[in-house]
Amino acid sequence: MRAQTFLILLAGVLLNAGAQLLLKAGVQPLGAIGETPGTLLPALVTAFSRVPVLAGLACYVVSVAVWLIALSRVDVSIAYPMLSLGYIINAIAAHYLLGEAVTLQRWLGIGFIIVGVWLVARS
Repeated sequence: MRAQTFLILLAGVLLNAGAQLLLKAGVQPLGAIGETPGTLLPALVTAFSRVPVLAGLACYVVSVAVWLIALSRVDVSIAYPMLSLGYIINAIAAHYLLGEAVTLQRWLGIGFIIVGVWLVARS
């Protein structure tokens, strides 16, 4: 895989991961959405009016465009496993930015993902 192609894939992964983090940051102050009857729709309307949620959705739109470029250059059987890098990025970023716990078991899982992505990238 050429370096340029890998960077395009990585950009798609980073945009996707950024979208997840922004969506979480946008809904976190709202608490659990839809836990009580009649609150689902108003909570979703509130969520969709929050800047981080809108920014997260924008990241998704851009990530789709980048992903189309990536898929035009590599097999989907190579590109799709690269999305697993998002698990790693999100776990680390969620720990530092959102204060989420990353347990030893999660770190082990992340290690397996890294090895798997490395093997797919080399194929």
